[in-house]
Amino acid sequence: MTQHPAPVPGRAPAPAPGRAPAPAPGLTPDSASGRAPGRVLRAEWTKFRTDAAHAWLLLVLVLLTVGVGAGTVATTTCPDPGCGVDAPRTALTGVLAGQVAAAVLGVLAAGNEYHTGMIRTTLAAVPRRSAVLAAKALVLSAAVLAAGALAVAGSLLAARLLLPGNGFTAAHGYPALTLADGPTLRAATGSVLYLALVALLGLGAVTAARDSATAIGAVLGLLFAFPVLIKVVADPDWQRHLRQLAPMPAGLNVQATLGVDRLPIGPWPGLGVLALWAAAALALGWVVLRTRDA
Repeated sequence: MTQHPAPVPGRAPAPAPGRAPAPAPGLTPDSASGRAPGRVLRAEWTKFRTDAAHAWLLLVLVLLTVGVGAGTVATTTCPDPGCGVDAPRTALTGVLAGQVAAAVLGVLAAGNEYHTGMIRTTLAAVPRRSAVLAAKALVLSAAVLAAGALAVAGSLLAARLLLPGNGFTAAHGYPALTLADGPTLRAATGSVLYLALVALLGLGAVTAARDSATAIGAVLGLLFAFPVLIKVVADPDWQRHLRQLAPMPAGLNVQATLGVDRLPIGPWPGLGVLALWAAAALALGWVVLRTRDA
């Protein structure tokens, strides 16, 4: 009969010959190696929802979008039939302000971990860095899409209530705003996607820069510098090209419901330009995350 050595007090018994050691309690080979997407996603969601700054920024996004949109609508009038005002786009003007909160939220979704050094703990627990970045992007996108949908719905509701009193009536060629109207639905849906893409742009920027202040400056500079440059450039052809390439002017074309054929770039292709900028930022962040220490 084969005899096994007696266990030493305070030490785990040795595995039987031919058997692999049992995993530590609560861990599986997948979770230990960072290959369980569900666990990574839940961890990122827990980190996101327990940071009070994220909740406040989502609230600011909604309030800014609705507040600025309602204020713009309240001061816009249509005294004569065919006044040429794009009512849905006017109602969604607040997205210009709400995008600032979305960009800052995208940066802080990873920037706080770089600031505190917790990113080292995250990457030690999940060696697959692409899984970490993907989980952060999914959680951030879901949160901003939800807040953006609420903000856009509030903006359209405010416009529906305020516009008739300012001359936007059926007699002037402006029926009540409704999502049953195809162009209005596209403008609303595109605005929600626009806010989510701006947030992802911020996430990519901070993952590449590893510093929140630098990333916020880069994203806001990218969004708002192009419109200034467009006004400075005198050549009409160059202005048109810049409007086709600039993330904010091109992306916000998705809100247009009048004169679409005269736009430098169409509504959905314009939003695609912003999506390319966000994808490029995330790709750069992924490269930096893979090639440099946390």
